[in-house]
Amino acid sequence: MTARARINVHLIDGTYELFRQHYGQAGRHAQEQPNAATIGVLSSTMQLIAQGATHIGVASDHIIESFRNDLWPGYKTSAGMDTELLAQIPLMEQGLVAMGVTTWAMVEYEADDALAAAAAVAAADPRVERVLIVTPDKDLGQCVRGDRVVQFDRRKGEIIDEAGIVAKFGVPPSSIADYLALVGDSADGYPGLPGWGAKGASTVLAKFGQIEAIPVSAKDWDLPSLRGGDRLAAALQAQMHDALLFRLIATVVTDIDVGVVDDWRWRGPTREFAEFASAIGAPQLHERALRLVETAQTPDG
Repeated sequence: MTARARINVHLIDGTYELFRQHYGQAGRHAQEQPNAATIGVLSSTMQLIAQGATHIGVASDHIIESFRNDLWPGYKTSAGMDTELLAQIPLMEQGLVAMGVTTWAMVEYEADDALAAAAAVAAADPRVERVLIVTPDKDLGQCVRGDRVVQFDRRKGEIIDEAGIVAKFGVPPSSIADYLALVGDSADGYPGLPGWGAKGASTVLAKFGQIEAIPVSAKDWDLPSLRGGDRLAAALQAQMHDALLFRLIATVVTDIDVGVVDDWRWRGPTREFAEFASAIGAPQLHERALRLVETAQTPDG
């Protein structure tokens, strides 16, 4: 590879993409095409390749539950989820593998953890020019680094770099887990601390960075614009154990084996993809994949 050759890595939240397809346009045609969400994910992944993506990894929650359910009883589960959607998770994973896309189907950990681990691997590779974490999920904001490791919200066509994280949350990526611990995350099922809202958390963490660094007394915060500081300080001291637990829950795990960047290069569909595409009622996907092999942009060298 020449010194000028650079790689852009795309790390896709497959669970989010499946939800997006299921509840979006694909879902509206589910009666005519029961595998519409899976077809939508495969098609949208091909669209990224058509736009120049070369090194791709997709992470999915093979089961919704994870080790975090052992840490907090209210953490999100699959209870109440659309059964048709749940049934398509393994189907989507099978389709991605057949399409030749690196796929991390998570059981003990979550898709976010695999994406975070892959982002760390990619960021450590000097050949990588940019890492795009393809999800708007706020948990992944903690992985953003400058304008090299960014989030990409495909629905909005928006790149969220480190400045974008600060603009959105009022804190840098290094404080995102602390921020979520204080304000809570209803989507993931943990409540945060009483009285701690977005404004209070961002104001305090912008100054102190991490929960442990916040002084016990609000008198030592020196934040005259913050209202209710005494109340917030009391809540934090009374529930410090919960705050640290929620931060642990919010912190992505990066020591997962996801391979190396070269493993993630898309080289075309496997021999099984034609049969798979036909079985889900979308034989055109195989034809499209073969065309992409001929036209996909690849790094020089």
